[in-house]
Amino acid sequence: MLPIVAIIGRPNVGKSTLVNRLAGDRQAIVYDKPGITRDRTYRPAFWQDRDFQVVDTGGLVFDDDTEFLPLIRQQVMTALQESSVAIFVVDGQTGPTASDREIADWLRQQSVPVLLAVNKCESVEQGTIQAAQFWELGLGEPYPISAIHGSGTGELLDQLITYLPPVDSLPEIEETKVAIIGRPNVGKSSLLNALTGEQRAIVSPVSGTTRDAIDTVVERNGKTYRLIDTAGIRRKKNVNYGAEFFSINRAFKAISRADIVLFVIDVLDGITDQDLKLAGRIIDEGRAAIIVVNKWDAVEKDSYTIYQYQKIIQDRFYFMDWADTIFISAATGKRVDKILDLVDTAAEGHRRRVSTAVINEVLQEAITWHSPPTNRQGKQGKIYYGTQVSSQPPTIALFVNDPQRFNDNYRRYIDRQFREQLGFKGTPIRIVWRGKKVRDVERNSANRATRV
Repeated sequence: MLPIVAIIGRPNVGKSTLVNRLAGDRQAIVYDKPGITRDRTYRPAFWQDRDFQVVDTGGLVFDDDTEFLPLIRQQVMTALQESSVAIFVVDGQTGPTASDREIADWLRQQSVPVLLAVNKCESVEQGTIQAAQFWELGLGEPYPISAIHGSGTGELLDQLITYLPPVDSLPEIEETKVAIIGRPNVGKSSLLNALTGEQRAIVSPVSGTTRDAIDTVVERNGKTYRLIDTAGIRRKKNVNYGAEFFSINRAFKAISRADIVLFVIDVLDGITDQDLKLAGRIIDEGRAAIIVVNKWDAVEKDSYTIYQYQKIIQDRFYFMDWADTIFISAATGKRVDKILDLVDTAAEGHRRRVSTAVINEVLQEAITWHSPPTNRQGKQGKIYYGTQVSSQPPTIALFVNDPQRFNDNYRRYIDRQFREQLGFKGTPIRIVWRGKKVRDVERNSANRATRV
């Protein structure tokens, strides 16, 4: 594990902006309103010869127990306990506040070394004067910085790496990226906590508790998984510009960078139109998926209940019939331990590559059992050969005489044959139907025969 650097401070001093600066991107949500960041979010960073993780935290407030503030305090304390060093961010434009002094008093009682970063010092000359005010906090030298422009961060990082162990070389770790997606309040953060075995994300009955996409790396049986918790995705017309708008954009990006999507459904709410739209988004991105039906513990059951629900899911998600379904309770942990087994299966199918020879064997058998259709003019479709052109998702190009001669039923039949015969489980398959002149096909076939 890389050493961790915790970014700590009261609300709205620019912690997330500094995290984006250190990580070299703009993944952390930055918005001019206190309390945007709630959970702790980890991002890779480096300076000179040192690699580390920087963890963003929510604004620390000690004298207020309203809303999420006690939960945010818990997240900040957890981040500090696992860190090699902390950066305490203050606002150079407002000067030291009572909250800053209270946080400084608390930090002096901790065993973790602390660097004091005086943010919003946009002018070098004024920054020195602004930073000097913070000597009174008793945390050592204040470093004037501008997180938004980057000035002063080099000096801060030069001091930071003196607390980090040197990393000569890090092993290349293959990890499976798993995004947890769903509508608000379906139990995504509870599922993340159940999978990691810790209070990794704040869980609340209030919709929209999670805002940033939260990455957590876990290991099991020698395999590494990056779990990405995301904000609940509501219907577009119900989303106002602001924190929720940025949160949902992060959730959509999480789908595109994931290998597998845990698509969480609230069994008590049933399958909504928004769920169907999210399923379409997952398919459009070409992600493998597992349908996770949560809150199963709250359903009154008999011996037929699960079959009834399975039938409902099959009917509503008929276009996603390749995805496995699991009924769980994130709150009690029931069947949660089975999820990563399904992730392994879906990841294998998503990455699977099949030789051209095997694909054409499957094609030949499929055509023998069910010939391509004939159109009204009496012209029959012909499939000359097929080849897999990419994976993640598996994409197969079929070279045919005329793509228009293959109706939807026959295309679904070919898709089903590939899935059943080649083991593409838990992943969508993309089949590209390409028209090709017979002479070109014969020439390519002859060239392949010559090479053999």
